Amino acid sequence: MRIFNKQSELNAFLKSISNDKTSIGFVPTMGALHRGHLSLLETALEQNNTAVISIFVNPTQFNNPEDLAKYPRTLDADVEKIKTVSPEIIVYAPTVDDIYEGKTVSQHFDYDGIENQMEGKFRPGHFDGVGTIVKRLFEIVKPTNAYFGEKDFQQLQIVKKLVSKYKIPVNIVGCPIYREANGLAMSSRNERLSAEERKEAAMIYQTILEAKKQFGTKSAAEVTKWVERTFAKQNQFELEYFQIADEATLLPCIRKNKNKNYRIFIAVFVNKIRLIDTISVN
Repeated sequence: MRIFNKQSELNAFLKSISNDKTSIGFVPTMGALHRGHLSLLETALEQNNTAVISIFVNPTQFNNPEDLAKYPRTLDADVEKIKTVSPEIIVYAPTVDDIYEGKTVSQHFDYDGIENQMEGKFRPGHFDGVGTIVKRLFEIVKPTNAYFGEKDFQQLQIVKKLVSKYKIPVNIVGCPIYREANGLAMSSRNERLSAEERKEAAMIYQTILEAKKQFGTKSAAEVTKWVERTFAKQNQFELEYFQIADEATLLPCIRKNKNKNYRIFIAVFVNKIRLIDTISVN
């Protein structure tokens, strides 16, 4: 398996194997890989001649230094998991200096307002950090297609907006959420949960499924109040936000419109470990 730590070496190798018919499928990650990540790699391999995965814990998208410090870093284990998909996958695992070249700061981006909803509201500067690293990785890898999981649906919309506004020549592909047997959305942060917390966290998915059902007959405000009451009864959970939003604009649903597609978004702390989830309600 080819593992590169320097962009110059990655660029040289990709150039050596590229021709007019080469397509590169790219999966950007922060490591601590799980089945959801591997499914993105499988799709990238199916749809392209070459697949590249980046493993880089990006400091500029963390507004909480403690969260950055505790984020799992498991490169050796990640590489072994990648091998189970294909040993032909190219791994780019850069250092902070290789990416930022001594200036570890975010570029500022205007995403037409979608950056101010939900994650952006509760994690100031987060999407500037996301845009900075994604744009940088696209410049380095120069992929044909890039694959992102729908669990981070707001991030997916942000990346699509980034590519459109900056005219970056890459096709963005959203892929379905992978869930654990109990419904919990797979996340690298799940590794920080105890076995009991992991079991209890299934409530998050169960709650948004019930919220989706209720949205069929109730308003978004009524459903939101029910979710807030539900979590208020649970000592082990802290609800950060729950929102039913327009998929296109990410603006909260005030009054239902049959011509719009809506989606539920939720962020919950389980013993200071932040988990997010989302489902379409259409």
